[in-house]
Amino acid sequence: MKILVSALEHSANVHLKSLKKELSDDIEFIGIFDESLGKPIVDLRSLAIMGFVDALKKLRFFFKLNDEMLQLSKEADKVLLIDSSGFNLPLAKKIKKKYPQKEIIYYILPQAWAWKKKRIPVLAKTINKLCSILPFEPSYYPKEAPIEYVGHPLLDQIKKFKESLNDEVKNIVFMPGSRKGEITKLMPVFKELLKRLHVKATLVIPAHFSKGDIKALYGDLSGFEISHEPHKALYDADFAFICSGTATLEAALIGVPFVLSYIAKPLDYFIASRLVKLDYIGLGNIMFSQYKKEALHPEFIQEDVTAENLLQAYTHYDREKFLENSKSLRGYLKHGSSQRVAEIIAH
Repeated sequence: MKILVSALEHSANVHLKSLKKELSDDIEFIGIFDESLGKPIVDLRSLAIMGFVDALKKLRFFFKLNDEMLQLSKEADKVLLIDSSGFNLPLAKKIKKKYPQKEIIYYILPQAWAWKKKRIPVLAKTINKLCSILPFEPSYYPKEAPIEYVGHPLLDQIKKFKESLNDEVKNIVFMPGSRKGEITKLMPVFKELLKRLHVKATLVIPAHFSKGDIKALYGDLSGFEISHEPHKALYDADFAFICSGTATLEAALIGVPFVLSYIAKPLDYFIASRLVKLDYIGLGNIMFSQYKKEALHPEFIQEDVTAENLLQAYTHYDREKFLENSKSLRGYLKHGSSQRVAEIIAH
């Protein structure tokens, strides 16, 4: 069986690898994915973008790639779209129009409930199987929509949970993101913070960065121990300072108390703040607030990201309450999603 896969993001490919382990060996991936999973039509590194402004610059490239995927869909038995709604939803519409009988499965759905509710009827009509990773998400869709909560993919990777915390914070992990713009904005703040904290400091750097990248983006790294393994770094830590993104939910599911910090380009932030109708930007906070009507962790955005604010949040942190709430969040999400999505693909 040939599956046309569209997985543009690094995080999507992490979950795709877990999914592939659950699929039979006779299933072949074609399309866009990490090269460790087969023979993709494009190098994922060429797809990396940060924010609306960067996306506009690469529009022509993405239109051409979208057309290539449409042509490739002809030889696929099924279509699997993962995340990246800006690319995948237009692709789904094209495929459904040209090949109406082709089964389209969408895994890690567009957050239409958060900022574009008009997309929900479009998704329900266009996609044959909607695989939701948020327990509350199906309630936003019509009752007849082909949507199912399949579990959360991070629970396929994160098996262990911190059952208790050390009395004293001895090791703090810093995760300034994986995109270059995020890193260059947060590192000066994290370095200033490090000067005021007398603890072991671990800095997580993406494994694919070259020595040149590291020198240009991070500068002087004296005072930091370097890790390329985010989950291990989080398990070993007593506290974390993290850029917005998947890492915040990973920390929550591992049980590491943390503070979120995010600085976007001013224009990107202006656009997003008017489009997105959410009280929080952290995945853990979004989920936990739906579940318990309160925040799981502190968030600092834009000009509020200062060493002083982060230090204050750290000093007054209720780590025990965080641990209790993060354990509750794990229970809310129930289980991983790979096994169920594999069953949906196979049938």
